[in-house]
Amino acid sequence: MFSMRLWLFIGLGLSFTLLGWTESHGKPTVYVVNYPLQYFTERIGAEHVQVVFPAPANEDPAFWKPDVNTIAAFQAADLIVDNGATYAKWLKIASLPKAKLVNTSERFKERYIEIQDTLTHSHGPGGEHSHSGTAFTTWLDMRQAVQQAQAITAALSRLLPEQKSVFEQHYAELEQDLLALDQRLEAIVAKQRAQPLVASHPVYQYLARRYGLNLQSVLWEPDVMPDDKQWQGLQSILQAHAAKWMLWEGAPLPASVDKLRTLGVKSLVFDPCGNTPEQGDFLSVMKQNVANLQQAFQ
Repeated sequence: MFSMRLWLFIGLGLSFTLLGWTESHGKPTVYVVNYPLQYFTERIGAEHVQVVFPAPANEDPAFWKPDVNTIAAFQAADLIVDNGATYAKWLKIASLPKAKLVNTSERFKERYIEIQDTLTHSHGPGGEHSHSGTAFTTWLDMRQAVQQAQAITAALSRLLPEQKSVFEQHYAELEQDLLALDQRLEAIVAKQRAQPLVASHPVYQYLARRYGLNLQSVLWEPDVMPDDKQWQGLQSILQAHAAKWMLWEGAPLPASVDKLRTLGVKSLVFDPCGNTPEQGDFLSVMKQNVANLQQAFQ
């Protein structure tokens, strides 16, 4: 009798354990390599998927190196959403199941921008790196962002075919928001395409190509005061490229802003939003970017 009660207790415990596992794992898990893809996937998949973006807030996801456990979590996911264009450098050395991997920029890979940059630098815990190779902030061309969202919609529809119509409706709403940003950027730049601009970092290649920005870049960090050599390099650029505005990835140091002003250069923030913003979401950050850029074209 005791034995039967014991087995009944164990069986009930196992049943509750399995029930809890089912409830917590009922949704497909989608791992993504940057914040824009997290935002797109959450907008499209909504409550039907669990989206995980594991990169720490203080690191650049493009150069972040996940640990073994995090890579194992990617491997175990139902879907892995990659940016493509060599964005997540760690993918070169990690073995991920190809059947689960979605390269969201595959459709426009023939239009990747190749850049030459022999300089290396470091920011955050990721160590030194270079921006040479393929430009990877593909989503700053809003029409490319639309194509990346299309790739996510198709992948989610294959994963959960019964929700295809829901995903397509959510995609249509996201597409409308992205194309509205695209139109605003075009309108802002259209009348003054020749206006020279400088950027603090070489991450705006697709933005510049899509909207016709006359842009040259240095290699500065918002939270680091440039040294004398870097200031001299900027002054050399300004001799032939008389920019009045510099685009920054994040809010620059007041000392940098003040010194730029003495050179006749004002500062504005255009955040690529590769990682989770401190406030708002991808759409609100991009709307603020557009408003900031408009200052340079008034």
